[in-house]
Amino acid sequence: MADDGRFRLKFGVFAGESAGMSFSRTLAIDFETANERRDSPCAVGLAWIEDGRVVRRESRLIRPAEMRFSPGNIRVHGIRPRDVERAPSFPEAMAPFLPEIAGSLVLAHNASFDVGVLAATLRAYGLAQPAYTSLCTVQLARRHWPGEGGQGHGTYRLSSLAARIGVTFRHHDAGEDAYACAQIALAVMRESGAPDVASLARRLGLARERAGEGARAPDGLAARALRGIAAPSTVQDAGRGAAPRQARAPLLHFVVRGSSGTPYDVRLVEGRDGPRLRCSCAGARFRPDCRHVRALAAGEIDALLSDNPGDVAQLAGLLRVG
Repeated sequence: MADDGRFRLKFGVFAGESAGMSFSRTLAIDFETANERRDSPCAVGLAWIEDGRVVRRESRLIRPAEMRFSPGNIRVHGIRPRDVERAPSFPEAMAPFLPEIAGSLVLAHNASFDVGVLAATLRAYGLAQPAYTSLCTVQLARRHWPGEGGQGHGTYRLSSLAARIGVTFRHHDAGEDAYACAQIALAVMRESGAPDVASLARRLGLARERAGEGARAPDGLAARALRGIAAPSTVQDAGRGAAPRQARAPLLHFVVRGSSGTPYDVRLVEGRDGPRLRCSCAGARFRPDCRHVRALAAGEIDALLSDNPGDVAQLAGLLRVG
C-alpha cells in the first residue's frame, strides 16, 4: 500500500513517533554569538506557537562570559561590547526560559548551531541541560520543498524562505530570526495539511530528542574542589594568644576538569616577575605551562568547572606562566 501522509495524519500514525513522545509547548529559538565559540551568546530570541500562530515573542541581549567580539560577528548582527556591558549574564537572561524549553519542541533554523550554543553555554556555566526535542527548519524546508531552494530564491537561507512565504523581518536580530523560523514551520504545516507543527515533525521523522543532563553533583569531586574557592585558609600568627589571620588569596582561582574528570586548581598568583598561572596537576611539576594553563591563557573554558568564566577574560596581558 502506498504511503499516504494524509492517511497517517488523520489516524495519528506518524513516522518517527515514539511512545510517550509529546511536547508541553512549541517554540522557536535563535542565538547570536560574540565570536567563533559556541559558548559566547550575546543575544537570544524566542517565539512561541499556539493554535497555528505565533502568540508570544521575547528577545534579550546577553553579556558573554568573555567580552571578546570578533569583527566578522559584529558585521553580521551589529552587536558590540558596549551594547551588552550592562546586559544580564547567560544564566540570568535564560532563567525565565529554560523551564519552558524543558519538554518542548524547539525549532531553530540550522538547529545544530543554536542547539550547540545552548548546550555549550549551559555546560560552561555548570547548569543543567533541559531535555527537549529539536526540529531544524532548514531540514523541514528541504523536505517540504525539495530541490527548490525556496522556490526561485536560490537557497534555504532564513531570509530566502521568509521571502518565499511573505514574511518581512530584520535578519540577524535574534528575536526577529526566531519569529521568521516559527513562521516557516507554520507555513509548511499549513501547506502539508498537518494539524500542528508537532504532528508535522513526527510525520516527517525530523524531530530529534535531546537528552537532559544534570548540573554538577553537589557532593562530587568537582563540587568539593569548587567549594574550596569560597573557603579561604587562615594561618596562626607567631606568639601566644595571637589571632589567626587570613592567608593572602590568589589573584584569581579556577577549577578545571582534567582528561579523566579529575578537578585541578589553577591559580593566578603574584610571582617574582609578575602574575603567573600555577596548576595543581602532576604534569605542571615538570612543565609549568601545562595544557590546563595553556587552555586558560588562550581563553578556552570548555574544561572550566568553576563558575567564573568571566575571570578568564581578565587573564590576557597579565600572565607569566611558571
